[in-house]
Amino acid sequence: MSRHVPTINTARVTLRAMRPGDFDRFAEIWAMPEVVQFTGGQARSRDASWHNFLRNAGHWQMTGFGQWAIEEHSSGRMVGQAGFFYGARGLGEDFDSVPEAGWVLTPDVQGQGLGREATQAAHDWFDRVVTGPLVCMIDPDHTVSLHLAERLGYVPMRDAGDTDGPVRLMLRKSPPQA
Repeated sequence: MSRHVPTINTARVTLRAMRPGDFDRFAEIWAMPEVVQFTGGQARSRDASWHNFLRNAGHWQMTGFGQWAIEEHSSGRMVGQAGFFYGARGLGEDFDSVPEAGWVLTPDVQGQGLGREATQAAHDWFDRVVTGPLVCMIDPDHTVSLHLAERLGYVPMRDAGDTDGPVRLMLRKSPPQA
């Protein structure tokens, strides 16, 4: 089975398929302390990054959705990732059975609105092509991501704990009303 990963252009970023040549940058991003601060706090090893990199490619093949590389137009660099996946985290049928949204940006581009731009474009695509509810899991201390999730239409489901500590589980039944 082969599925095409769509490319989405916005004013300042392109959401595109991750390529084999992106792996070094992917591993570099997931080793940054500022990136992993709210995703367990531990930098990923190259081995763990490789498994996640391949898992992302598999999501596109198996489900028709996955995570895109976020490429900044001004620099041409991969500055993060955004998209959707099944996490199978053991957090309950109401969470695990629904596609999960996730996003991450490198520290040097945070605070510029690129995360909002990229995640909104990804969610717009999901709403047109896949449809249905989405969930996300955010560290309750990560106020920037919590605010972004709320702007995307997510509401709290409950607080839970996973292997990395406390998390807030959020649900988006449908796009927010304009």
